[in-house]
Amino acid sequence: MSAESLHASATELLTAWKPEARHDHSLREAMLAFLGSAPRGCLREHAPGHITASAIVFSHDRSEVLLTLHPRVGRWIQLGGHCEPGDETVADAALREAVEESGIPDLVLTPGLYGAQAHPITCSLGVPTRHLDLLFEIVAPPGAVPVRSAESTDLRWWPVSELPAGADVLLVP
Repeated sequence: MSAESLHASATELLTAWKPEARHDHSLREAMLAFLGSAPRGCLREHAPGHITASAIVFSHDRSEVLLTLHPRVGRWIQLGGHCEPGDETVADAALREAVEESGIPDLVLTPGLYGAQAHPITCSLGVPTRHLDLLFEIVAPPGAVPVRSAESTDLRWWPVSELPAGADVLLVP
């Protein structure tokens, strides 16, 4: 991993992203401004906040989404996490996190940015920070059976139209 390649990939993704919602335009500009002032802003060590990589994992027919009951957050959320050594791009990080947290091999990443979110959180740094989350659409192969990892309290498929109460998941129509 290089801070430069991750930074470049995040900047390219956000620059190319053309969100439809007005508030997403504001978030896009804020994230680009953040990256403009934080050359190491894709790394966990950047305590004021950092880019994170999330995966909206859909079933092969996109009728279900795979969610994790996150032990620290206490809600059903998408899979994902920090960029790590070996991730050349933020998309690489999202795919790696999806495979690690789902136990499903052969996931397919859809090119481009699916969406973005910002979350105040106390992550593994142990201090309050902000996750500037870049979201990617990932599709599971037919018959995919998730296997819960140690990073999750629970892991399961949810119908897109019936997400659990309190779920914090961005689903783009």
